[in-house]
Amino acid sequence: MIRAVLYFLAAVFCLYMVLLLCMYLLQSRLVYFPEKEFVATPGEIGLDFEVVSFSARDGTELSGWLVPSPDARGIAILCNGNAGNISHRLLSIKIFHQLNLDVFIFDYRGYGNSKGRPNEEGTWLDAEGAWDYVVKQRSYDPASIVVFGESLGGSIAARLASQHRPAGLIVQSTFTSLPDVAAGIYPLLPVRLLSKYKYNTADYIQRVECPILVIHSRDDEIVPFSHGRTLYQLAGEPKEFFELRGDHNAGVLTSMETYTACLDRFIRSCIP
Repeated sequence: MIRAVLYFLAAVFCLYMVLLLCMYLLQSRLVYFPEKEFVATPGEIGLDFEVVSFSARDGTELSGWLVPSPDARGIAILCNGNAGNISHRLLSIKIFHQLNLDVFIFDYRGYGNSKGRPNEEGTWLDAEGAWDYVVKQRSYDPASIVVFGESLGGSIAARLASQHRPAGLIVQSTFTSLPDVAAGIYPLLPVRLLSKYKYNTADYIQRVECPILVIHSRDDEIVPFSHGRTLYQLAGEPKEFFELRGDHNAGVLTSMETYTACLDRFIRSCIP
């Protein structure tokens, strides 16, 4: 009986170790969900747009859309979440366009028409390349740029804003760090030790010197509401918090009227 118990415990331990090894080796597939095929374009919702090719800081070829707005008061650089591609963000493009901002949205490496494969360092270089394109090639004044990021993109946007000084930063449904949110999903696994990806938004947001708007929902089933509140508390002044209603992906639709009013008020405070 004792030998059988020991064999059982050894088998459970081996299975546990195999699980940890698989999670470590395959974690990029748990973080990034790129899609190559486009489902639509801004033209299909009545918006003029330009297909843009540009380079990340390491030379990786990236692709994006520049969507102009008549009488634009500035430009929004949109940093996407971890799934799909820019064609899945037409609602965000439309909202910022209607708020009288030009929109520049781009695909990280490995997403859409962008070359390469996604990784943490690569997404930083991609965002820096987007900033360089907007400022150096399109000649936008940094004081007219609002950087927006949703979910994983919020961490990328916060880091970008910590390296430069845009007019404003908006982080929506974003975690304090990737290990923090993973620990909540896998409480029985040592994910903090296993994680190759950090995306430490809590650190980046403390170094941002422009106005900050943090947006989160109590009903977010993927990134707990407490993450948004912590980011708000860590952010420097001036700052604002807006509470969405609805889940991680549908909160904007659920709160559309108050959401767009909040964005408009924040952008007006950043770009008179």
